[in-house]
Amino acid sequence: MRIDGRKKNELRPMAVTRNYIKHAQGSVLIEVGDTKVICTAMIEEKVPPFLKGHKQGWVTAEYEMLPGSTNTRKSRDRNRGKIDGRTMEIQRLIGRSLRSVIDLSKLGERTLWIDCDVIQADGGTRTAAITGSFVALHDALSNMVNKGMVKEMPITNFVAATSVGIHQGEPLVDLCYEEDSNAEVDMNMVMTEKGEIIEIQGTGEERPFSKQELEKMLALGEESIKKIIDFQKETLLG
Repeated sequence: MRIDGRKKNELRPMAVTRNYIKHAQGSVLIEVGDTKVICTAMIEEKVPPFLKGHKQGWVTAEYEMLPGSTNTRKSRDRNRGKIDGRTMEIQRLIGRSLRSVIDLSKLGERTLWIDCDVIQADGGTRTAAITGSFVALHDALSNMVNKGMVKEMPITNFVAATSVGIHQGEPLVDLCYEEDSNAEVDMNMVMTEKGEIIEIQGTGEERPFSKQELEKMLALGEESIKKIIDFQKETLLG
């Protein structure tokens, strides 16, 4: 049994509250165990300079852990004068993950901004942000379709993410902070509903890992992401 009583292949309880922020075109509060992230999707009627005149849109993301999200206050990036490397890496990951399942040519020349604010962290903040952001993005695009801003839904596939790792010699899914901080191997996986891999971030934190261990983690992650996508569908489509 794990720290919180789960089985090795058991995800933490997940909840999504839609329309969480009044002014955003799409917004959710996603809770994965004790990790809580607010994800919003908002429309900007322009694209980055490199896309002007190309008749396509863009999806980009920003991510931040708020000061009270951890047990010691986390200073805001603006107070340090720059975005730290971890934050930059995560927001690029979120943007890549969402763009991979969007037909940008159907957006018109507009940008969808995805903002992910971690209000409570207990491991898996980046994977929760990706999973929640997709729901917020789906809601925003549905609103655009309903208002005639786009002719058809630009989403081509569902996407979700989870963490896997090896803790005390055992492969585990959806690690909480205590498991993650003591994991021998740490990995994040992003996949589509079709089982296509968008990104795998895997590191031997305390030791190298074998090909056989990698295969076990990949299988565990894929099985779990399918469950998360089923949850997204139930949340969005009823």
